[in-house]
Amino acid sequence: MSKRKLGQSTTLVEGGRRKEWRGRLVNVPVERASTVLFESVNEIHGSRPALGSYRYGLQGTATHWALSEALTSLEPGAAGTVLYPTGLAAITTPLLTLLSPGDELLVPDNVYGPTRKFCETILKRLKIATRYYDPLVAADIAGVIGETTRVILLESPGSLTMEVQDVPAICAVARERGIATVLDNTWATPLLFPALAAGVDISVLAATKYVGGHADVMLGAATATAAYYQRLQTATWDMGFAVSPDDAWLGSRGLRTMAVRLKQHEESALKVANWLKARSDVGLVLHPALPDCPGHEVWKRDFKGSSGLFSFELKAADKATRAKFVDSLTLFGIGYSWGGYESLALPVDPVRTVSKAPAPNLVRLHIGLEDADDLIADLESAFDQAGR
Repeated sequence: MSKRKLGQSTTLVEGGRRKEWRGRLVNVPVERASTVLFESVNEIHGSRPALGSYRYGLQGTATHWALSEALTSLEPGAAGTVLYPTGLAAITTPLLTLLSPGDELLVPDNVYGPTRKFCETILKRLKIATRYYDPLVAADIAGVIGETTRVILLESPGSLTMEVQDVPAICAVARERGIATVLDNTWATPLLFPALAAGVDISVLAATKYVGGHADVMLGAATATAAYYQRLQTATWDMGFAVSPDDAWLGSRGLRTMAVRLKQHEESALKVANWLKARSDVGLVLHPALPDCPGHEVWKRDFKGSSGLFSFELKAADKATRAKFVDSLTLFGIGYSWGGYESLALPVDPVRTVSKAPAPNLVRLHIGLEDADDLIADLESAFDQAGR
Protein backbone atom coordinates (compact mmCIF):
# COMPACT_ATOMS: atom_id res chain seq x y z
CA MET A 1 0.00 0.00 0.00
CA SER A 2 1.20 3.56 -0.75
CA LYS A 3 2.19 5.96 2.02
CA ARG A 4 -0.97 8.04 1.60
CA LYS A 5 -2.39 9.61 4.73
CA LEU A 6 -4.97 7.36 6.37
CA GLY A 7 -8.50 8.56 7.06
CA GLN A 8 -9.76 9.00 10.62
CA SER A 9 -11.78 5.80 10.72
CA THR A 10 -8.84 3.78 9.42
CA THR A 11 -6.56 5.42 11.98
CA LEU A 12 -9.01 4.47 14.74
CA VAL A 13 -8.91 0.84 13.60
CA GLU A 14 -5.15 0.60 13.04
CA GLY A 15 -3.78 2.87 15.78
CA GLY A 16 -1.65 1.16 18.44
CA ARG A 17 -2.06 -2.33 17.02
CA ARG A 18 1.64 -3.04 16.55
CA LYS A 19 2.38 -6.66 15.64
CA GLU A 20 5.11 -6.86 18.29
CA TRP A 21 2.44 -6.06 20.89
CA ARG A 22 -0.40 -8.27 19.62
CA GLY A 23 1.36 -11.13 17.80
CA ARG A 24 -1.21 -13.04 15.73
CA LEU A 25 -4.15 -11.63 17.71
CA VAL A 26 -6.40 -8.91 16.32
CA ASN A 27 -6.25 -6.93 19.58
CA VAL A 28 -3.35 -6.19 21.87
CA PRO A 29 -4.08 -8.46 24.86
CA VAL A 30 -4.56 -7.41 28.46
CA GLU A 31 -1.17 -7.54 30.17
CA ARG A 32 -1.61 -7.27 33.94
CA ALA A 33 1.63 -6.60 35.77
CA SER A 34 3.09 -4.86 38.77
CA THR A 35 6.57 -6.42 38.84
CA VAL A 36 8.67 -6.76 35.70
CA LEU A 37 11.63 -9.17 35.91
CA PHE A 38 15.08 -8.28 34.57
CA GLU A 39 17.87 -10.61 33.49
CA SER A 40 20.59 -8.90 35.53
CA VAL A 41 21.49 -6.06 37.88
CA ASN A 42 23.13 -4.27 34.96
CA GLU A 43 19.90 -4.49 32.97
CA ILE A 44 17.72 -3.12 35.75
CA HIS A 45 20.20 -0.30 36.46
CA GLY A 46 20.37 0.55 32.78
CA SER A 47 16.62 0.68 32.25
CA ARG A 48 14.78 3.99 32.08
CA PRO A 49 11.05 4.75 32.33
CA ALA A 50 9.73 5.14 28.78
CA LEU A 51 6.69 4.30 26.73
CA GLY A 52 7.27 0.89 25.15
CA SER A 53 9.84 -0.19 27.73
CA TYR A 54 8.88 -2.76 30.37
CA ARG A 55 10.11 -1.49 33.74
CA TYR A 56 7.34 -1.52 36.35
CA GLY A 57 3.55 -1.62 36.31
CA LEU A 58 3.38 2.14 36.85
CA GLN A 59 4.98 2.72 33.44
CA GLY A 60 2.47 0.40 31.80
CA THR A 61 2.44 -2.56 29.47
CA ALA A 62 1.63 -3.02 25.80
CA THR A 63 -2.05 -2.73 26.73
CA HIS A 64 -1.48 0.87 27.83
CA TRP A 65 0.97 1.76 25.08
CA ALA A 66 -1.50 0.64 22.41
CA LEU A 67 -4.17 3.08 23.65
CA SER A 68 -1.67 5.93 24.11
CA GLU A 69 -0.27 5.46 20.62
CA ALA A 70 -3.73 5.24 19.05
CA LEU A 71 -4.86 8.48 20.72
CA THR A 72 -1.64 10.23 19.71
CA SER A 73 -2.17 9.23 16.08
CA LEU A 74 -5.48 11.15 16.05
CA GLU A 75 -3.83 14.51 16.87
CA PRO A 76 -1.56 15.98 14.16
CA GLY A 77 1.45 17.54 15.87
CA ALA A 78 1.25 15.36 18.98
CA ALA A 79 4.36 13.93 20.64
CA GLY A 80 2.52 11.52 22.92
CA THR A 81 -0.47 10.77 25.13
CA VAL A 82 -0.51 10.25 28.90
CA LEU A 83 -3.24 8.07 30.42
CA TYR A 84 -5.11 8.74 33.66
CA PRO A 85 -7.60 6.83 35.83
CA THR A 86 -10.25 9.56 35.38
CA GLY A 87 -11.00 12.50 33.12
CA LEU A 88 -10.68 14.86 36.08
CA ALA A 89 -7.14 13.58 36.76
CA ALA A 90 -6.32 14.26 33.11
CA ILE A 91 -7.31 17.91 33.66
CA THR A 92 -5.77 18.48 37.09
CA THR A 93 -2.39 16.81 36.48
CA PRO A 94 -1.34 19.11 33.61
CA LEU A 95 -2.28 22.08 35.81
CA LEU A 96 -0.20 20.74 38.71
CA THR A 97 2.64 20.06 36.27
CA LEU A 98 2.70 23.54 34.73
CA LEU A 99 1.84 25.79 37.70
CA SER A 100 3.86 26.83 40.75
CA PRO A 101 3.05 28.87 43.87
CA GLY A 102 2.56 32.51 42.88
CA ASP A 103 1.36 31.68 39.36
CA GLU A 104 -2.05 32.51 37.94
CA LEU A 105 -4.38 30.25 35.98
CA LEU A 106 -7.09 31.64 33.67
CA VAL A 107 -10.25 29.52 33.57
CA PRO A 108 -13.39 29.90 31.41
CA ASP A 109 -16.44 30.79 33.48
CA ASN A 110 -18.41 27.85 32.04
CA VAL A 111 -15.86 25.30 33.27
CA TYR A 112 -16.73 21.75 34.38
CA GLY A 113 -17.83 21.90 38.03
CA PRO A 114 -15.20 19.55 39.51
CA THR A 115 -12.48 21.52 37.71
CA ARG A 116 -13.76 24.71 39.33
CA LYS A 117 -13.73 22.99 42.72
CA PHE A 118 -10.12 21.84 42.18
CA CYS A 119 -9.09 25.40 41.36
CA GLU A 120 -10.80 26.83 44.43
CA THR A 121 -9.51 24.20 46.86
CA ILE A 122 -6.27 22.41 45.90
CA LEU A 123 -4.77 25.17 43.76
CA LYS A 124 -5.79 27.84 46.26
CA ARG A 125 -4.08 25.90 49.04
CA LEU A 126 -0.94 25.74 46.87
CA LYS A 127 -1.01 29.56 46.50
CA ILE A 128 -1.91 29.33 42.82
CA ALA A 129 -4.45 31.99 41.85
CA THR A 130 -7.43 31.28 39.59
CA ARG A 131 -9.08 34.04 37.59
CA TYR A 132 -12.23 33.37 35.56
CA TYR A 133 -12.87 34.84 32.12
CA ASP A 134 -15.86 35.08 29.81
CA PRO A 135 -15.69 31.98 27.56
CA LEU A 136 -16.54 34.12 24.52
CA VAL A 137 -13.63 36.53 25.00
CA ALA A 138 -11.66 35.24 21.94
CA ALA A 139 -8.57 37.32 21.08
CA ASP A 140 -9.51 39.84 23.77
CA ILE A 141 -7.99 37.34 26.21
CA ALA A 142 -4.93 39.57 25.75
CA GLY A 143 -6.60 42.09 28.05
CA VAL A 144 -7.28 39.45 30.69
CA ILE A 145 -3.76 38.02 30.91
CA GLY A 146 -1.83 39.23 33.94
CA GLU A 147 1.85 39.40 34.82
CA THR A 148 1.75 36.05 36.63
CA THR A 149 -0.51 34.19 34.18
CA ARG A 150 1.22 30.96 33.21
CA VAL A 151 -1.60 28.73 31.92
CA ILE A 152 -4.91 29.28 30.15
CA LEU A 153 -7.49 26.53 30.53
CA LEU A 154 -10.13 26.18 27.82
CA GLU A 155 -13.29 24.08 27.57
CA SER A 156 -15.09 24.14 24.26
CA PRO A 157 -17.99 23.67 24.17
CA GLY A 158 -18.70 24.23 27.84
CA SER A 159 -20.14 21.11 29.43
CA LEU A 160 -23.39 22.73 30.67
CA THR A 161 -24.04 25.85 28.62
CA MET A 162 -22.23 24.81 25.43
CA GLU A 163 -20.49 28.07 24.50
CA VAL A 164 -17.93 27.43 21.76
CA GLN A 165 -14.64 29.21 22.43
CA ASP A 166 -12.43 30.71 19.73
CA VAL A 167 -9.61 28.33 20.56
CA PRO A 168 -7.24 29.35 17.73
CA ALA A 169 -7.50 33.04 18.68
CA ILE A 170 -6.89 32.42 22.39
CA CYS A 171 -4.00 30.04 21.72
CA ALA A 172 -2.35 32.48 19.31
CA VAL A 173 -2.29 35.17 22.01
CA ALA A 174 -1.06 32.65 24.58
CA ARG A 175 1.86 31.55 22.39
CA GLU A 176 2.91 35.14 21.82
CA ARG A 177 3.09 35.57 25.59
CA GLY A 178 4.78 32.23 26.33
CA ILE A 179 1.69 30.93 28.16
CA ALA A 180 0.69 27.25 28.02
CA THR A 181 -2.82 26.23 26.93
CA VAL A 182 -4.80 23.21 28.12
CA LEU A 183 -8.11 22.33 26.43
CA ASP A 184 -10.84 20.01 27.68
CA ASN A 185 -11.80 18.56 24.29
CA THR A 186 -14.11 15.82 25.56
CA TRP A 187 -17.26 16.95 23.70
CA ALA A 188 -15.67 16.98 20.26
CA THR A 189 -12.78 14.49 20.56
CA PRO A 190 -9.94 14.89 18.02
CA LEU A 191 -12.26 13.52 15.35
CA LEU A 192 -14.40 16.67 15.35
CA PHE A 193 -11.81 19.18 16.56
CA PRO A 194 -8.07 18.46 16.14
CA ALA A 195 -6.97 20.62 19.06
CA LEU A 196 -3.19 20.65 18.68
CA ALA A 197 -3.52 21.74 15.05
CA ALA A 198 -5.55 24.71 16.37
CA GLY A 199 -2.65 25.79 18.61
CA VAL A 200 -3.42 23.95 21.86
CA ASP A 201 -0.44 22.65 23.85
CA ILE A 202 -2.21 19.90 25.82
CA SER A 203 -5.56 18.43 24.76
CA VAL A 204 -7.50 16.54 27.42
CA LEU A 205 -10.19 13.90 27.03
CA ALA A 206 -12.41 12.37 29.66
CA ALA A 207 -12.03 9.05 27.85
CA THR A 208 -14.71 7.70 30.19
CA LYS A 209 -17.10 9.24 27.67
CA TYR A 210 -16.88 8.84 23.88
CA VAL A 211 -13.62 6.88 23.83
CA GLY A 212 -15.02 4.23 26.17
CA GLY A 213 -18.51 4.63 24.78
CA HIS A 214 -20.21 1.99 26.94
CA ALA A 215 -20.56 3.58 30.41
CA ASP A 216 -18.33 0.88 31.90
CA VAL A 217 -14.89 2.45 32.33
CA MET A 218 -13.25 5.41 34.08
CA LEU A 219 -10.41 6.81 31.97
CA GLY A 220 -8.66 10.04 31.04
CA ALA A 221 -6.04 11.09 28.51
CA ALA A 222 -3.87 14.14 27.83
CA THR A 223 -2.21 14.48 24.42
CA ALA A 224 0.63 16.98 24.25
CA THR A 225 3.08 18.66 21.90
CA ALA A 226 6.80 17.90 22.08
CA ALA A 227 7.34 20.95 24.30
CA TYR A 228 5.17 19.47 27.06
CA TYR A 229 4.78 15.72 26.58
CA GLN A 230 7.83 14.37 28.43
CA ARG A 231 7.41 16.85 31.25
CA LEU A 232 3.80 15.79 31.68
CA GLN A 233 4.54 12.06 31.45
CA THR A 234 7.32 12.30 34.04
CA ALA A 235 5.17 14.33 36.45
CA THR A 236 2.34 11.81 36.06
CA TRP A 237 4.60 8.92 36.99
CA ASP A 238 6.12 10.94 39.84
CA MET A 239 2.63 11.51 41.26
CA GLY A 240 1.89 7.80 40.98
CA PHE A 241 -0.99 7.88 38.50
CA ALA A 242 -1.58 4.60 36.70
CA VAL A 243 -4.44 3.11 34.70
CA SER A 244 -5.70 -0.43 35.14
CA PRO A 245 -4.72 -2.55 32.11
CA ASP A 246 -8.31 -3.78 31.92
CA ASP A 247 -9.54 -0.19 31.70
CA ALA A 248 -6.91 0.66 29.06
CA TRP A 249 -8.06 -2.36 27.05
CA LEU A 250 -11.69 -1.20 27.29
CA GLY A 251 -10.58 2.23 26.08
CA SER A 252 -8.90 0.70 23.04
CA ARG A 253 -11.96 -1.43 22.31
CA GLY A 254 -14.26 1.58 22.46
CA LEU A 255 -11.94 3.70 20.35
CA ARG A 256 -12.27 1.39 17.34
CA THR A 257 -15.96 2.26 16.89
CA MET A 258 -15.90 5.88 18.04
CA ALA A 259 -16.25 7.42 14.56
CA VAL A 260 -19.34 5.35 13.77
CA ARG A 261 -20.92 6.08 17.15
CA LEU A 262 -20.24 9.83 16.94
CA LYS A 263 -22.05 10.02 13.60
CA GLN A 264 -25.12 8.41 15.13
CA HIS A 265 -24.93 10.59 18.26
CA GLU A 266 -24.75 13.66 15.99
CA GLU A 267 -27.65 12.67 13.75
CA SER A 268 -29.99 11.77 16.60
CA ALA A 269 -29.03 14.75 18.80
CA LEU A 270 -29.70 17.20 15.97
CA LYS A 271 -33.09 15.61 15.31
CA VAL A 272 -34.04 15.88 19.00
CA ALA A 273 -32.62 19.42 19.33
CA ASN A 274 -34.57 20.69 16.32
CA TRP A 275 -37.75 19.07 17.66
CA LEU A 276 -37.23 20.81 21.01
CA LYS A 277 -36.53 24.12 19.26
CA ALA A 278 -39.99 24.04 17.66
CA ARG A 279 -41.82 23.72 21.00
CA SER A 280 -43.40 26.77 22.64
CA ASP A 281 -42.54 25.54 26.14
CA VAL A 282 -38.82 25.44 25.33
CA GLY A 283 -36.61 28.51 25.31
CA LEU A 284 -33.02 28.41 24.10
CA VAL A 285 -31.67 25.14 22.77
CA LEU A 286 -27.96 25.26 23.46
CA HIS A 287 -26.54 22.99 20.78
CA PRO A 288 -23.37 24.27 19.05
CA ALA A 289 -24.68 23.32 15.61
CA LEU A 290 -27.76 25.55 16.04
CA PRO A 291 -27.52 29.29 15.30
CA ASP A 292 -28.81 30.39 18.73
CA CYS A 293 -25.95 28.75 20.59
CA PRO A 294 -23.24 31.20 21.72
CA GLY A 295 -20.15 30.64 19.58
CA HIS A 296 -22.06 28.88 16.78
CA GLU A 297 -20.09 30.75 14.09
CA VAL A 298 -16.83 29.52 15.61
CA TRP A 299 -18.20 25.98 15.68
CA LYS A 300 -19.16 26.25 12.01
CA ARG A 301 -15.66 27.49 11.16
CA ASP A 302 -13.55 25.08 13.25
CA PHE A 303 -15.46 21.84 13.89
CA LYS A 304 -16.04 18.85 11.63
CA GLY A 305 -19.33 17.91 13.27
CA SER A 306 -21.18 17.70 16.57
CA SER A 307 -21.73 15.09 19.22
CA GLY A 308 -24.64 14.02 21.43
CA LEU A 309 -24.53 16.44 24.38
CA PHE A 310 -26.56 19.67 24.58
CA SER A 311 -28.82 21.63 26.93
CA PHE A 312 -32.18 23.32 26.62
CA GLU A 313 -34.23 25.81 28.64
CA LEU A 314 -37.58 24.90 30.13
CA LYS A 315 -39.67 28.07 29.84
CA ALA A 316 -42.05 29.17 32.61
CA ALA A 317 -41.11 26.26 34.83
CA ASP A 318 -39.79 26.16 38.37
CA LYS A 319 -37.30 23.63 39.72
CA ALA A 320 -40.04 21.32 40.94
CA THR A 321 -41.60 21.18 37.47
CA ARG A 322 -38.17 20.61 35.94
CA ALA A 323 -37.55 17.73 38.35
CA LYS A 324 -40.95 16.25 37.49
CA PHE A 325 -40.11 16.50 33.80
CA VAL A 326 -36.83 14.61 34.23
CA ASP A 327 -38.42 12.06 36.58
CA SER A 328 -41.11 11.34 33.98
CA LEU A 329 -38.63 10.23 31.34
CA THR A 330 -38.33 6.47 30.85
CA LEU A 331 -35.72 6.03 28.10
CA PHE A 332 -33.39 8.68 29.55
CA GLY A 333 -31.40 7.69 32.61
CA ILE A 334 -30.74 10.21 35.38
CA GLY A 335 -27.05 10.25 36.13
CA TYR A 336 -23.69 11.94 35.80
CA SER A 337 -21.30 11.53 32.89
CA TRP A 338 -22.32 11.05 29.26
CA GLY A 339 -20.85 9.71 26.02
CA GLY A 340 -22.10 6.15 26.45
CA TYR A 341 -24.60 4.33 24.24
CA GLU A 342 -27.45 5.29 26.61
CA SER A 343 -29.37 8.57 26.72
CA LEU A 344 -29.23 10.67 29.90
CA ALA A 345 -31.06 13.71 31.28
CA LEU A 346 -29.98 15.96 34.13
CA PRO A 347 -31.30 19.26 35.54
CA VAL A 348 -28.35 21.68 35.69
CA ASP A 349 -27.78 25.08 37.27
CA PRO A 350 -24.58 26.69 35.96
CA VAL A 351 -22.28 28.46 38.43
CA ARG A 352 -20.84 31.75 37.16
CA THR A 353 -18.33 34.23 38.55
CA VAL A 354 -17.74 36.91 35.90
CA SER A 355 -20.28 36.18 33.15
CA LYS A 356 -23.95 35.33 32.76
CA ALA A 357 -25.24 31.92 31.66
CA PRO A 358 -27.11 32.03 28.33
CA ALA A 359 -30.32 30.71 29.91
CA PRO A 360 -31.73 29.60 33.29
CA ASN A 361 -33.61 26.43 34.24
CA LEU A 362 -31.63 24.10 32.01
CA VAL A 363 -31.92 20.40 31.32
CA ARG A 364 -28.84 18.74 29.86
CA LEU A 365 -29.41 15.82 27.51
CA HIS A 366 -27.03 13.24 26.20
CA ILE A 367 -28.56 11.57 23.16
CA GLY A 368 -27.45 7.97 22.96
CA LEU A 369 -27.84 5.31 20.30
CA GLU A 370 -31.56 4.63 20.71
CA ASP A 371 -33.95 5.47 17.89
CA ALA A 372 -34.40 9.24 17.88
CA ASP A 373 -38.16 8.94 17.34
CA ASP A 374 -38.46 6.89 20.52
CA LEU A 375 -36.52 9.51 22.47
CA ILE A 376 -38.74 12.27 21.09
CA ALA A 377 -41.87 10.35 22.12
CA ASP A 378 -40.41 9.93 25.60
CA LEU A 379 -39.67 13.65 25.86
CA GLU A 380 -43.18 14.53 24.62
CA SER A 381 -44.73 12.31 27.29
CA ALA A 382 -42.56 13.96 29.95
CA PHE A 383 -43.65 17.43 28.80
CA ASP A 384 -47.29 16.34 29.10
CA GLN A 385 -46.82 14.93 32.59
CA ALA A 386 -44.80 17.88 33.86
CA GLY A 387 -47.42 20.30 32.53
CA ARG A 388 -50.31 18.72 34.41
